[in-house]
Parts: sequence; C-alpha cells; structure tokens
Amino acid sequence: MNFFIVDDDEVIRSMIAEIIEDYDLGKVVGETEDGSHINNKLLAFKHVDILIIDLLMPIKDGIQTIQGLGDSFNFKIIMLSQVEDKKIIGEAYSLGVEYYITKPINRLEVIKVIEKVTANMKLQKSINDIQQTLSVLGFQESKTHMEKPSLKKTILESAEFILTDLGMISESGSKDILDMVEYLLQCDKESYQEQEFPSLKDLFTNTSVNRLGSSYTEADIKKEVKASEQRVRRAIFQGLSHIASLGLTDYSNPKFEEYASKFFDFTEIRKKMLELQNEINNSISHIRINTKKFVKVLYMEAKKKV
Repeated sequence: MNFFIVDDDEVIRSMIAEIIEDYDLGKVVGETEDGSHINNKLLAFKHVDILIIDLLMPIKDGIQTIQGLGDSFNFKIIMLSQVEDKKIIGEAYSLGVEYYITKPINRLEVIKVIEKVTANMKLQKSINDIQQTLSVLGFQESKTHMEKPSLKKTILESAEFILTDLGMISESGSKDILDMVEYLLQCDKESYQEQEFPSLKDLFTNTSVNRLGSSYTEADIKKEVKASEQRVRRAIFQGLSHIASLGLTDYSNPKFEEYASKFFDFTEIRKKMLELQNEINNSISHIRINTKKFVKVLYMEAKKKV
C-alpha cells in the first residue's frame, strides 16, 4: 500500500511514517504540511492507495482538501483529528473518509486503523475481481449454475467484507465466525427456518472439531469450544462498539443505518452509545451479545451479496 501524509505538524508526519515502515504496513510515497499542496494529479502520479490527512490545517484544512478532490478519487482516506464536533465529523464521513485516528497519536490505534482499511480494500478488490470475471464469462445471470467451490469462496469473502465494515475483522473471534459461515455452507441448505438453524452448541462444537483436526479428546473439544465462545463474544462486542460509535458521531451514517438493528439488539446499541457519550468504559459483561442472531444474519447477508 502506498501512503501520502498531510499534516502541518512535522513530528506527527514523522511518527506516522515511522509506524508504517516499522510495522511493514506499506510505503510512504509523499508528505506535505498543507492540503493546498495536493491534488488528484499528484496523488495519481504517486499511485496513492491511502491518504492520511489532518482535519485542521492553517491554509487548507482536511474537509476543504477532500472537497477539492471531488468524488473521482479511487484511494481511501483516513482523517487525523482531535476535534469532536459531530457535525464536522459527519461531514467528513459523507465525503468518503473511512476512519478517524484521534490525536494525540497512539501507535496501536494507528496500526489497527490502517490494518482495517487495508483489509477492507483487499476484500473489496477481491470481490470486484470475482464479479468482473463472472460478468466476462456470462455467469452474472446464472449464479445458480456456479460450481460450489466458487460460490463458497465468494460467500466467505462477502462475509469477510461485512466483518470489515463492522470494524471487527482484526479480532481473533472473526476467524471463528467465518468458520461457522463455512460450516453453514457445508450444510448445503437453501434457507433456514428458526427451528432448523443449527444450535449455537452445534456451531461451536463442529467448528471446534474441524479446527482441532483428526486427533482430539472430549476435553480438548470442551476447552476449544469455551475459548471460541469467548473470542466470538469479544469480536461481536467490538463490532457493536464500532457501530455504536458511528451512530453517536452521525445517526445517518450509512453503515450505522444498515447494520445497527440488523445485526444487534438496538437496545444494546443505545446502551453502548450512552456509555460512549458519557465516556464510561464498561466491560463486555454489561452488554447482551446475541451470538446466534449475529451469525445467522451474517450468513444470510453474505449469501445475498453474491
């Protein structure tokens, strides 16, 4: 990934460039102290994949800069800011900003946000490539005749894309959730009624058995199931927290509108929004996690996207 950094603070630019290079996140192809120094032609020439830009700058701020780029850019934008004004942040999201990194800069936050955006880009590219290939082969109108391996791959990638949108793909429990989606695919059913959908016990047990391989004991299964349950709960909690933060910033955020009530109990979303608003850091135990609902919705949504 090629990065371009725009910030009037040379120390901030240096810190972010160092993090990108030290953690092998990509390559910094350019940097400048103000938005007035960049345009689409320059960014295209530099083959920029991700633009990291400060919100407040003396001559041309981040909002003005992004507006000046229009809607034709094909790179992702991460905004740096210590501003908490919901209107300004909402405007940035509407212009195409993917994520915020809050100031003062935190190394772990920078790494996590960049990894999320990068994963999102890779998944989107993979899905676009598959759709383009299917279109060329004339399969766009006859998806039911696709071979199962291709369908399986596409549904899993769609599920990954959704988990990335939910801000939880970097959580270890997301891998467990994707294993459940794969297990549901193996069940080879067109649709599920509530009474026919596998129980949580079946989901955790079967995916744990597949993960352990050919040699395991009953104690091994119980241990892995318990660990998997904890990982999945933490991952879903991260997704809920991410969506709640989007809603708190901008209630009309497209991701919030699409995912909030679909994947989570809205009362729990509201509870988390209030906690964030009041800067209360309660643990996961204060939030009710409906794992079965989440997995079922994810599976059905991933199927609809192919």
